[in-house]
Amino acid sequence: MTEAAPAPGGFDESEMHQVLKRGCATIGLDCSDARLLRGHTNAVILLEKEHVVAKIARRGSRVDDVARTVKFVRWLMDTGFPTVPLLPPDQPVVIDRQAITFWSYLPQPDQPVAAAQLAKPLGALHTITTPPVALPHHDNLTTIRRSLAAITCLPEEALSFLAEYADQLEADLGAVEFELPEGVIQGDPQHRNALHTGEGEAVLCDWDTVAVGQPEWDLVTLEVHCRRFGHGQGHYTAFAEAYGWDVTRWPGYCTLAAIRELQMITTNARKVNHAPSSLQEVERRVNGLRRQDRCVQWKLL
Repeated sequence: MTEAAPAPGGFDESEMHQVLKRGCATIGLDCSDARLLRGHTNAVILLEKEHVVAKIARRGSRVDDVARTVKFVRWLMDTGFPTVPLLPPDQPVVIDRQAITFWSYLPQPDQPVAAAQLAKPLGALHTITTPPVALPHHDNLTTIRRSLAAITCLPEEALSFLAEYADQLEADLGAVEFELPEGVIQGDPQHRNALHTGEGEAVLCDWDTVAVGQPEWDLVTLEVHCRRFGHGQGHYTAFAEAYGWDVTRWPGYCTLAAIRELQMITTNARKVNHAPSSLQEVERRVNGLRRQDRCVQWKLL
């Protein structure tokens, strides 16, 4: 039996290329050499001759949400914040209710951004308290429950286990006392959501999850990625030293880390229909959760 091909951003390949072609035509870009870079969430496509990255928001994304992200990133650019820059034309470009954004392409070396390189931009982001854009409030548990309601790839018994675990973590979260002041958070800071600039610095990218919330969520997310995806304790330690605060020494760490990992598992389980090859990894993660194994490495999806 031939394994079904992933559907980038929830689109079949021909549909994705049609949306891309029409979107590029709208702002005068050549997409004849388009190449898919990433597709598990959004369809992220390189237009190599144009030195541009086109990002087609995942099927079902609200145009208003993408427009809010564009407004926020434009403001960051105006303040000189280290972000991948958007192209000048009005964005998003909307084709058949699908939102497309266009970004400057930054060629990358084989080595991903090191965790420590995220400390400076994240620290600057976390000091922003009054952005001129009405951002949503960060809420991992709502995201988890929304994913649980949409998962079709796992048996009912597994879904019941995950739902009960979410209930337990919600109760645990009620007792957590946050230490850092609330502010703007990236929502998913990790090695793949930052890019080298070619000058020894890194800039943040992928602002879909930007929100108002506790910086501890960002710091836990980075720690989870270092631990689960093979970057190693040294990567996280270097980050914590550069940032100036170690979330793993904070009493609320275990609860937030568990919630973040459950969110990652349920989000990927929800997307299995569009990426069938990810099912085995999702099942492996759920089994690890049952064993309360915090050290088993995950495969990137």
